[in-house]
Amino acid sequence: MNPSVIMSARDLEFLLYDWLDVEALTGRERFADHSRETFDQVLRLSQDLATTYFAPHNRENDLHEPTFDGERVTVIPAVGKALRAFADAGMIGAAMDYEIGGMQLPHAVYTACMSWFHAANVGTAAYVLLTTGNANLLAAHGSPEQLDAYVRPMLEGRNFGTMALSEPQAGSSLADITTRAVPAADGSYRVFGHKMWISGGDHELSENIVHLVLARIPGAPEGTRGISLFIVPKFLPDAEGRPTVRNDVVLAGINHKMGWRGTVNTAPVFGDGHFTPGGEPGAVGYLVGEPNQGLAQMFTMMNEARIGVGLASAALGYTGYLKSLDYARSRPQGRPVTARGGAQVPLIEHPDVRRMLLAQKSYAEGAVALALYCGKLVDEHRTAATESERARAATLLRILTPIAKSWPSQWCLAANDLAIQIHGGAGYTRDYDVEQHYRDNRLNPIHEGTHGIQSLDLLGRQVTLDNGAALVALVETMTATIAAARATDDAELAEFAAALEAAATRLTATTAGLWRDGDAAAALANSAVYLEAFGHVVLAWIWLEQAVTAHGAPAVDGHRRDRTAFLRGKRLAARYFFRWELPRTAPQFDLLDSADRTTMDLDEAWF
Repeated sequence: MNPSVIMSARDLEFLLYDWLDVEALTGRERFADHSRETFDQVLRLSQDLATTYFAPHNRENDLHEPTFDGERVTVIPAVGKALRAFADAGMIGAAMDYEIGGMQLPHAVYTACMSWFHAANVGTAAYVLLTTGNANLLAAHGSPEQLDAYVRPMLEGRNFGTMALSEPQAGSSLADITTRAVPAADGSYRVFGHKMWISGGDHELSENIVHLVLARIPGAPEGTRGISLFIVPKFLPDAEGRPTVRNDVVLAGINHKMGWRGTVNTAPVFGDGHFTPGGEPGAVGYLVGEPNQGLAQMFTMMNEARIGVGLASAALGYTGYLKSLDYARSRPQGRPVTARGGAQVPLIEHPDVRRMLLAQKSYAEGAVALALYCGKLVDEHRTAATESERARAATLLRILTPIAKSWPSQWCLAANDLAIQIHGGAGYTRDYDVEQHYRDNRLNPIHEGTHGIQSLDLLGRQVTLDNGAALVALVETMTATIAAARATDDAELAEFAAALEAAATRLTATTAGLWRDGDAAAALANSAVYLEAFGHVVLAWIWLEQAVTAHGAPAVDGHRRDRTAFLRGKRLAARYFFRWELPRTAPQFDLLDSADRTTMDLDEAWF
């Protein structure tokens, strides 16, 4: 059987079992009912579902995007069929608690499972990404009644969820939202306002849609301190969570995107009087938690979505890599530069094609590894034996979140670009998947906060909180990997260790230098360059981790499969990253250290 061109089961096994040792998690109470066997079963199930239900309509999803006739949104039938199969398999709540209908899988394993669906069909998988994030937020901050009315039906696939943050006039500047929520006599609220760019905002794929809406209560403080969070369902539910009357949520229209076309993207209007549930104007909303805590609560979903977008980016880069690898192996074209005749050779025999394949491999495999590592940090934060271990995992996850979102969305997009290049003229036609993968991935540098927003969070907040504790913890983690590499007595791994050590030292020094004068505007002016350099240092560490693991891994796995070539491939990808990619950071650190003010000193009239 030929290996899949959607995702690599062999790589996921290596990352989960050889590197992250997720099997050891079964010794903890939360995962005691699981074993390597149950993990393998759900991974195979994910591969089967993705291959059977998601991948076949990926192109149809792109060519026949959702339509809106002014009243109803229509989505191709294959989307609903795939989501029903996903829900019936129990996958929506796979990582959630037993008590609300979940499987209590480790989050690292669930992340690996989701990589199959994002790679197979990101437009359909997005409905899952939004729904699980919505459910996790309500599980963390909602009342028991809200869990019964909204979360349990989500895990059954009867409800899907959204996050309704952005507004037409505000975009990502949430301090400027104007949607308002007026208290009603029955303890609920009436919500009025317009939102924009709301994925999954209307459809008939589920019985109900649970909108999580940011709005202001009259008299609330200015800015983000006065934002509250509300559940605003499409249909008001009864005591059993079944939909009853239509709530006053309608669409002004849908947005037409260059990618993720199968995910309907909407401009919803709350409380315009189209429907009047209970006879009063306004969309009925229910407060989550306490007033004015909405943004803090929403970060539960936003941070999960950021890592989810990073995983989607990695998966799209990965499937593009696998498809271009398959094409390069099967497409004869040209001859070696030293040949004077003879038969054409496959593309993969040309050094420049190998360069492009190695670049893709280093980006895609590195990005998936980073996403799985973040998943493992969620598990450690939830179940580690001591409070200090749990706190450390949370600290590392906090500083890695902007990297896990932005680095894959930049560099796996670059991988998709290289996949098109390897296909040559065929690559930019719609006859091959790589053209769509590029368009799908181009949305991800914007989804859930642009690179600029992530860089401001990283440099302006994450590396400065608690006197830089998160950066210290991350560098300590890198230092442990460097020591492990040197302990192998392998010359090449020692070379990589020295390069990472120098880069981590440079990162620490540059970070301190940027904040030395306390001038926030100057420090943050070039934050996007900082984010990119920081990300490459992190990925060098991820590749050293993989190289050290491959060095010590048995050549034959538990299924008696020879992994010699696979493990050598890991080593080669690490070599590529350290020799071709990590050196990119030196001129970036030079620029940051120079305190360059080009972007600050210009006048807009000069453009």
